[in-house]
Amino acid sequence: MQITQTLASASYLPRDVAMPRASDKLLLQSIADGDKQAMRVLFVRHNVHVYRFVLRFTGNETLAEDAVSDVFLAAWRQAKSFEGKSQVSTWLQAIARNKALSALKRRTETSLDDDMAMTIEDPADDPEQAMSRNDRSATVRKCLMALSLEHREVINLVYYHEKSIEDVARVVGIPVNTVKTRMFYARKRMAHLLTNSGEDGALS
Repeated sequence: MQITQTLASASYLPRDVAMPRASDKLLLQSIADGDKQAMRVLFVRHNVHVYRFVLRFTGNETLAEDAVSDVFLAAWRQAKSFEGKSQVSTWLQAIARNKALSALKRRTETSLDDDMAMTIEDPADDPEQAMSRNDRSATVRKCLMALSLEHREVINLVYYHEKSIEDVARVVGIPVNTVKTRMFYARKRMAHLLTNSGEDGALS
């Protein structure tokens, strides 16, 4: 079976079968030995996070969908190179970032689709509350895409993927102090954009 077929079949696995208790690092060790079931589990566990990471980074839904396959194919091929110095999710995001940057270089322009990455509505919300949540979400996405690529990625990693400054430094490949500096200016710029859009300047 080709690895692409393995990944495709992973989406149809029942959750209790697809999400065993094996740690990500143990899964990678098995993947390094050619275990396709471990690859399915890793994919099911992380494909949504990878997709959302690339989507917020690039603002392009099609590119994000393509990147998911590329990232996990790379993980299959590079599993033996994982040294365990970071979380597997951080390692996957570093791969995803490189794939996204390469894809962006091949494109002449990117655009933001206002309908992409719709937030999940709280069942407790009434229609007015749900509309308000979606309106703010759309505004936040537009403001995020107005940031520079360098600022956008640190906001993405810290706020939406809950990565530490140290993890961000590993993903982006820059010193911790540089991450802190970018984060300071990114938050300042984001607050300015949100305020000018009529929203509370605080990120949530």
